[in-house]
Amino acid sequence: WEDAPDAQDLPAPVRGSAGVRVELRSLTFGYDPKRPVLHDVDLVVTPGQTIALVGHTGSGKSTIASLAAKFYLPTAGAVLSDGHDTRARGSQSLRRQLGIVQQNNFLFGGTVRDNLRFSRPDASDADLEDAARQLDCLDLLQALPRGLDTEVGEGGSSLSLGQRQLVCFTRALLADPRLLILDEATSAIDPVTEHRIQRALARLLIGRTSLVIAHRLSTIVHADMIVVLEHGRIIEQGSHHELLVRRGAYRALYSEFVASGFAGERAVSPPRELRTA
Repeated sequence: WEDAPDAQDLPAPVRGSAGVRVELRSLTFGYDPKRPVLHDVDLVVTPGQTIALVGHTGSGKSTIASLAAKFYLPTAGAVLSDGHDTRARGSQSLRRQLGIVQQNNFLFGGTVRDNLRFSRPDASDADLEDAARQLDCLDLLQALPRGLDTEVGEGGSSLSLGQRQLVCFTRALLADPRLLILDEATSAIDPVTEHRIQRALARLLIGRTSLVIAHRLSTIVHADMIVVLEHGRIIEQGSHHELLVRRGAYRALYSEFVASGFAGERAVSPPRELRTA
């Protein structure tokens, strides 16, 4: 697809605004239009909210994220950004306000410094260091053999998974996106690095709207709202505590996570009133 010939840019964000308002309105989508994978989805994400999208494989989590980023166009319905239908707005103006950290974090051949600047080519060395410092990971990047001038190798092959993830978080923060789409890595990371990554993630989410395809209990539990998907439909939404009390699909999913020690994480205890229920 291409932008409409008369597509206009999204208005420039208001200085100091805390994220973007995202609305999915009667959204239906199919990679093959005859076989929808999302069915009449309605969802409102208010500025600054962190929304965790949960559900089994194939439930539609990644598809919602891709539509919010305008990688695809809806088959029916609309995606709105601050009230503007993204179909009628220029893609580049949307992407300038968007940051994505994917499950498989890709780094290009070059140095850590080069890779950070992909999100903001005019950033100074001080800007790079300040972004890493805000995420409390500057010391870890400076501890690399040549600091920020360390060659990462094609695809980041010379860095550990945790180091690659921190580079991608720093790159996202440097861009200062109003909308952050996050698909967390699930591979095993040593406990010390994992703790630093969780702290960096918490800082990255502050002051921006975030759609998180959730793989970690800590992210799910602390999200402002959890959206449970099944076969392309929203079947539940609410806070972690609210959904546990309802004893529906989320409670079952949560029990699976805890039973399997999902993503190698320590289980998060349910509220006291549910432990004896």
